[in-house]
Amino acid sequence: MTLAPWRSPLARALHRNRSLVYARYFQLATIRADGHPANRTVVFRGFLDNTNQLKMITDARSEKADQIDQNAWGEACWYFPKTREQFRLLGQLTLVRDNCTDAHLLEARARSWQELSDAARVQFAWSNPGVPRDDTGFNPPLPDAITPLSHFCLLLLDSTRIDHLELKGDPQNRSIYSFSDAIGWSMQSVNP
Repeated sequence: MTLAPWRSPLARALHRNRSLVYARYFQLATIRADGHPANRTVVFRGFLDNTNQLKMITDARSEKADQIDQNAWGEACWYFPKTREQFRLLGQLTLVRDNCTDAHLLEARARSWQELSDAARVQFAWSNPGVPRDDTGFNPPLPDAITPLSHFCLLLLDSTRIDHLELKGDPQNRSIYSFSDAIGWSMQSVNP
């Protein structure tokens, strides 16, 4: 697989903002069943091996998972404060659940679980997200570090349109990267 042309500017932004721990966080928007947007902050977990797909994690019991099951389109918005760059990545979301039939994706799901800290892993053993709070559900035993809990999901974003805005400079720079099956990736500089 050939890396997409937007990966170089994104890798540069990640590298130049690496001292800012929050530069690993971005906003992910999905669509609710009523057609309204839903937005939340997620953690970038790298790229799926030899692909352009961004990795995140989520709980299959969350509203986010239900939204993706109904409509797999999503958009990430990622701002890098040190370099003053914004990336908006539009594409299809894939939830890799415990019943996935793709062995490669199941392995990536397991690796993602194993890379988590104990503190992050135990959150998946808490009571169901989004239900009325019951403080008794926050002291579960530590889950196994090797085998993911059944509702742990690897979440992938396979972007087909990337809007890269560089807020430094006068004028500022903005590039749109688009993918089509017919021609692959293309890039167009546009007005900011």
